[in-house]
Amino acid sequence: MRWNDQRVWAASTLTVFFCASICMGGETLTMAPGDTNLNSTVAKDENAAVRKPNRLINEISPYLLQHAYNPVDWNPWGEEAIVKARRENKPIFLSIGYSTCHWCHVMERESFEDPAVAAILNQYFVCIKVDREERPDLDQIYMAVTQAMTGSGGWPMSVFLTPELKPFFAGTYFPPTAALGRPGFVDLLTKIQAAWHKDHETIAKKADELLRHVLEAQSSPSAQQTVADSATATAADQLSRGYDERHGGFGTAPKFPRPAGLSFLLRYGYATKGHRSLEMVFATLRKMAAGGVHDQLGGGFHRYAVDAAWRVPHFEKMLYDQAQLASLYLDAAQLTHEPMFKEVAEKTLDYVLRTMRDEKGGFYSAEDADSPRPDNLKELQEGAFYLWSSEELATLLSEEEAAMVRHRYGIIAEGNVPGESHGDFRGGNILYLANDITEIAQHFAVGEEQAKAVLARAMEKMLAARNKRPRPHRDDKVLSSWNGLMISSLAKGASVLGQDRFLQAAVKAGEFFRNTMIHSGQDSKAIRLWRRYRNGVAGIDGHLDDYAFMVQGFLDLFEASADWQWLELALSLTEAQNSIFADGQQGGFFETSGQDPTVIMRMKGDYDGAEPAGNSVAALNLARLARIFGDKDMLGRAERTIGAFAGQLRQAPGALPLMLLAHDFIRRKPVQIVIAGDRGADDTKAMLQVVAEFFLPNKVVLVSDGAPLPRGLAGKLSSLAYMTRQQGKATAYICENYACQQPVTEVGVLRSILGQ
Repeated sequence: MRWNDQRVWAASTLTVFFCASICMGGETLTMAPGDTNLNSTVAKDENAAVRKPNRLINEISPYLLQHAYNPVDWNPWGEEAIVKARRENKPIFLSIGYSTCHWCHVMERESFEDPAVAAILNQYFVCIKVDREERPDLDQIYMAVTQAMTGSGGWPMSVFLTPELKPFFAGTYFPPTAALGRPGFVDLLTKIQAAWHKDHETIAKKADELLRHVLEAQSSPSAQQTVADSATATAADQLSRGYDERHGGFGTAPKFPRPAGLSFLLRYGYATKGHRSLEMVFATLRKMAAGGVHDQLGGGFHRYAVDAAWRVPHFEKMLYDQAQLASLYLDAAQLTHEPMFKEVAEKTLDYVLRTMRDEKGGFYSAEDADSPRPDNLKELQEGAFYLWSSEELATLLSEEEAAMVRHRYGIIAEGNVPGESHGDFRGGNILYLANDITEIAQHFAVGEEQAKAVLARAMEKMLAARNKRPRPHRDDKVLSSWNGLMISSLAKGASVLGQDRFLQAAVKAGEFFRNTMIHSGQDSKAIRLWRRYRNGVAGIDGHLDDYAFMVQGFLDLFEASADWQWLELALSLTEAQNSIFADGQQGGFFETSGQDPTVIMRMKGDYDGAEPAGNSVAALNLARLARIFGDKDMLGRAERTIGAFAGQLRQAPGALPLMLLAHDFIRRKPVQIVIAGDRGADDTKAMLQVVAEFFLPNKVVLVSDGAPLPRGLAGKLSSLAYMTRQQGKATAYICENYACQQPVTEVGVLRSILGQ
């Protein structure tokens, strides 16, 4: 189960708990973070191939295809299943998850592959499976309901709906029989069926009441409000209260990175010269980099740690985590110049390029936590791909290498996983940095360079050996939203690290989306964006986060490449976003277009959690574009978007830290850096490299080579005509608050100015 970031701030606004006759004595039916001691293995049915497939067999989603041979008569979300439920007057059992979800696998093995459970589901319910990564709009609606009813949420999400798609009961994972303080799934199904048969009209009325409460909680204020300047300080205080002084990060186990909160604190600390805010971020990034949550061997980060010290991860790897965390480490590198921050960012980006890249240029979604056990390949175990035994190292490495690796990574004969941690690791070791290089060198009485060389040889052998193991399942669908985040991260990596391979990868991904995922709308007058690509097929209308994250990616790619086509595409997608999703009455943007009749309400994401809220990113994009073009209308739309969330930002600003960054971007003096020079020329590259040395979060960067602008930008940047090369050299123009300094032709002078 991947845990939803906790939203304690919202608890007081959602107090509805509907039980009808099935409330099981008032038990909360969601898994608590500590409920992690179930057997983590997932045994696949060897006879699945000879079973009759259900209706999911023709779907594209890897998650839905995983369930295509269940005896449950699953349906994809759509009119056919909904019409059937209405015709037969049956409640709908809606199961939402994703293909790399550990607890989704557990519930499938325990219940959905059981013919007896399937018989009950098939007789009394219409069963629908949804991939939450394909349909975040549906996931968002029913997660809000689940949280309203139970106080928390997670996946798999199990929701019971009336045939009119109104929820009346919700939970997450249910064991087949009562355990862990929660009812058994079979007992639950029996009670719900009996309650529906006895009085479904009353249940329908209660569902209406529940939905009305959720709608009221989600509705925006009727009038625009002003965000107080003090909101940023309040947010920083709220986020800082949960800081773990010993281990870094925020809160206790399980511990999530939440990149949005860290990014906010970094920028807040930089703007206010707040040492404590900065140090909280730097310390957290150091502790994460040293922990088991960081893949010490292959790079990249696991989803979260089940302990407070970042030692024991939930081994799933998500694309959006790699993108956001790599960007954070690059920011930290710019501010501190610590080599470690650059190294972690580079290893993370290389992991993505090596493991998560589609041949056409897009990036896959995730790698599973589970993989085949080394002693029984038919059985899956969480973390099996990543664990090491002391005996295995003795066989693989030289005596010197094995001794040094054990000391460096905390490897012991009995296994280093704490007993209270979840999973059946059976003497396995998770790699974490138990000792630094200086201590290693002293312990073995060698020089630090020799210690590094020995460890490098050992790690090369270990990585080669690990690559021969059966890999975890990889969800190979390409999502626009997460790819937008990845393009941003690669573009930043190319600039900060000076690594052209990252720029090439970002450009190839951008070209893939330009050529495959962006298409003409029905009226052929405006472009549209598909959400998902897999097996050569693009589809599903893009949601707000797809547009907003891709615009951000194109803006960052434009700054890194100086190629105007990406700015032109960012502008065109923003115009499409405004026409499809904008709320003309209350400001901000809806998550969906409103054209799907099966979506019972249009919502606005109001939380920057594991992924940023689409509205937060859209507001910052609009502010950046307004600065680039001097466009007051765009600036006004950005301000109205922020104003639409003023209520939330007043009550709990820590819930929307990226929205506050957009607010801060608008309030501060605009800084524009224009480099007049030939794109790709050495002197132009040198100027851009100097700009990339500095952490300048509120800047916009343009490169002008004097050539005519693309048609979509013509007439929008007339001021560039006056910014030309001086003395035949690439020339930097630094403009602050709409006033420009004297042009600069020397790299050293530019570095000195930016350093101030």
